[in-house]
Amino acid sequence: MKSAAEKVKTRLKVKDEVIVIAGKNKKSRGEVLRIDREKKQVVVKGVNLRKRFARPTQENPKGGIVEIEMPIALSNVQYYDSKEKKPSRIAYGPDKSGAKTRLSTASGRKRTLD
Repeated sequence: MKSAAEKVKTRLKVKDEVIVIAGKNKKSRGEVLRIDREKKQVVVKGVNLRKRFARPTQENPKGGIVEIEMPIALSNVQYYDSKEKKPSRIAYGPDKSGAKTRLSTASGRKRTLD
């Protein structure tokens, strides 16, 4: 039986560009800011924005309404290959020197990501 705090494996990393493939923000792209492996959620820059009311602080003396990104389900995002201009899966394999690296599988041929 699975425990409640089981962490999910993902091949996405912080600062990867992703595209939303399901939900109300479908087809919007952004950079991964944070990944919560226990809750299976990801925060994407500029996606799923919510308005929050901020009290005046030293950093923000006026306070007011602030828009922040809220998490979305990890299953609703997919890596976006900016060179191929389409969503892609991420695979692991050897590069030209034989070292293990992440590969994009967007067009059938594998291409190094990093």
